[in-house]
Amino acid sequence: MSFDGIVTRAITKELNETIQSGRIMKIYQPTETELVFTVRSNRKKHTLLLSAHPSYARFHLTDDQYHNPKEPPMLCMLLRKHLVGGFIERIEQVDMERIVKFHIRTRNEVGDETMKTLIIEVMGKHSNILLVDEEEGHMLDSIKHLPPSQNRHRTIMPGQPYKLPPEQGKINPVDLEPEAFIRKLDFNSGKMDKQILNVVMGFSPMMTKEIVHRAGLGGSQAVKEAYREIREIILNHEYDPQIHRGEKEQFYVIPLHAFSDDVEKFDSVSVMLDDYYSGKAERDRVKQQAGDLHRFLKNERDKNKRKIKKHETTLKKSESAEEYQKLGELLTAHMHMVKTGDESVTVVDYYDPDQSEMTIELNPNKTPSENAQNYFQTYAKLKKSKEVVQKEIQKAEDEILYFDRLIQQVETAREEDIEEIREELREQGYLKKKPAAKGNRKNKPQKPKPESFESTDGTLIYVGRNNKQNEYLTNRMANKMDIWLHAKDIPGSHVVIRDEEPSEDTLFEAAQLAANFSKSSKSSSVPVDYTRIRHVKKPSGAKPGFVTYDQQQTLFVTPDAAFIKRLKKKD
Repeated sequence: MSFDGIVTRAITKELNETIQSGRIMKIYQPTETELVFTVRSNRKKHTLLLSAHPSYARFHLTDDQYHNPKEPPMLCMLLRKHLVGGFIERIEQVDMERIVKFHIRTRNEVGDETMKTLIIEVMGKHSNILLVDEEEGHMLDSIKHLPPSQNRHRTIMPGQPYKLPPEQGKINPVDLEPEAFIRKLDFNSGKMDKQILNVVMGFSPMMTKEIVHRAGLGGSQAVKEAYREIREIILNHEYDPQIHRGEKEQFYVIPLHAFSDDVEKFDSVSVMLDDYYSGKAERDRVKQQAGDLHRFLKNERDKNKRKIKKHETTLKKSESAEEYQKLGELLTAHMHMVKTGDESVTVVDYYDPDQSEMTIELNPNKTPSENAQNYFQTYAKLKKSKEVVQKEIQKAEDEILYFDRLIQQVETAREEDIEEIREELREQGYLKKKPAAKGNRKNKPQKPKPESFESTDGTLIYVGRNNKQNEYLTNRMANKMDIWLHAKDIPGSHVVIRDEEPSEDTLFEAAQLAANFSKSSKSSSVPVDYTRIRHVKKPSGAKPGFVTYDQQQTLFVTPDAAFIKRLKKKD
């Protein structure tokens, strides 16, 4: 992953060609670090994403759907006030830095024309998005604030003048000729990639390693030629957006000879970035939002595992119940040999064919009859505890399966799925219920919304992403003749094909979805059962999402995340 100055230059050119002169129609802020703009340009609507995420900062056109909060944040309302209805005059990159300015012509409250600049700085954890008044030169607001107490060289606060980040003394490759570039390097010092990184503005470590790789074992002339090739691509905007698949995916806008040959090419930089980042930032947000929930579920599962261990110890002890009954009967038969105060008695074991003798331990403080009754009581207690413990073990095993299902759902959840999982745990009594808001009517529960996909032949396929969605999909939404799928014998989503006689391709694609949204998403040759909805039943008293089924057949598929991404979603 390398959103460097070259990628910034490529996406800036693409946006100028696509949305320059476009009108800003809507602005949303789905998360603390992301802004989404609807821009109308050349009679088409485009969705522009600006992200200051600490790990996934970027900007590009997107086809992803974002879920917006009911109440827009203050920054979002400010941006709407100043920018909605405005026109994007031009988009410019600052030198070869990862800083881009959107110059927007708009009108103020009294209708006078004014210019605003929306600036995105892609700088890792220091990434930011700022709104600047061009005439005044000061900031109106930003995603992140930086008071003087944190940085005396650069203050980022409303009302303060906007200053660019400090320069690093590097040279823009547009201005750096190959001959001058070579003179900046010391070929006797080694570490050529790091030297290039310290000289050329906008080059990432990945790009500098690519230059060294292209140069091979050649000397200064080979390095010069490799730099010249890259520079020509930059000057002429001859980009080739691609993702290098493999163990560690890498994207770039220039062919990388130093990386894997498993390359997927894209028609535009935005499509490439959308494909690469899709889901990553959301997974990171979900991980943060659901971290406490994930820990709670794991603790509950582990608690039940410990219960089983404890119960198994009791069960092992209860297996000796008959021995206590035998001791009580032998003591009763030899009562004439015992008197109060005896600590033991040796009797004939008439249960033994050899009539051997055995010693029975006694409580000297009890009468012979009380000692016998004590053995019978221990026998009855152990016998009863065996039945109870076996039930408790079964209950704990069911709880473990339930929590395993929920853990799998949390690990693959979208943002909107998490609250439904929390609500289910409240309903089941594992979490405290939310106190009702004073003076407010009880909100009507919303229907669960299973995720929808469209197979390559246009058939609708639905996937339940949590137990509430699974139950709604299987028990209420689906028709009795629809095809139902589930990964065999492992936690996973309910999948339904809305077709009584789906094609083999659709069945295979639905099986891919069932395997992908299961605990075996990283495995190969995953067994997936499928049957008709009418053969799927929920046992009375079963946990949410649990069903039994029959009349099933089994497919074996290997989950392919890239293939599933290509399935068209229905929103």
